[in-house]
Amino acid sequence: MNAVAGGGSFVAFPALLFTGVAPITANATNTLSLWVGTAVSSGAYRNRLNFPRRIVLPLIAMSLVGGLAGALLLINTPARTFLRLIPWLMLAATLLFAFGKRLSGCLSTSVSHEAGNAAIAGASLFEFLVAVYGGYFGGGIGIMNLALLAALGMTDIHAMNALKIVLVAVINGVAAATFVATGSIVWPQALVMIVGAAIGGYSAAHFAQKLPQRLIRAVVIALGSGMTIYFFGRAYR
Repeated sequence: MNAVAGGGSFVAFPALLFTGVAPITANATNTLSLWVGTAVSSGAYRNRLNFPRRIVLPLIAMSLVGGLAGALLLINTPARTFLRLIPWLMLAATLLFAFGKRLSGCLSTSVSHEAGNAAIAGASLFEFLVAVYGGYFGGGIGIMNLALLAALGMTDIHAMNALKIVLVAVINGVAAATFVATGSIVWPQALVMIVGAAIGGYSAAHFAQKLPQRLIRAVVIALGSGMTIYFFGRAYR
């Protein structure tokens, strides 16, 4: 799902919760597991990574700093507070997934397509905020990054997808490293999920163009909506 359309957290994160893993630990374990899939799938797009350093380096730097900040924020959030935040985070991720293309279209006309210094500075600030959210929860950050790249004037969807995967891998990577260092990972579940994420991420990235993406997007949106309703009921019953 992540390699083709995104939204893998709508499956992986609830699956961990349903097996009895605590919410914050489940989120940390999910981040580590899906990061492996993202990192593996990035290899399929390596020929598309041809961008000016003045654009890529600031975005990667903000991804690192923001991802670390979001991970530390998650670790220091009380478990009960995070449980109440889950449905709102799921709702935000679902809306981003459903309306992400419209967001990209709106932003693509608001910034000069020449990607000047002011545009890059603004994009870097936005990327920092995306990375904080990504380090904290992560649902929908790929869509946010696509919107950001559209705002910089990029139009090649394959090249945009390649850079998006790199930025997401950086955000989730620094967050995952933080979770490992702080002992926030449930390893038996994580190891099983890592194997699945690696196989799925590598194979799906190569065949993404052959799959019915509209159908997959519809399934993801329906799944995200269902999980959002469920967690609202669970958090506020």
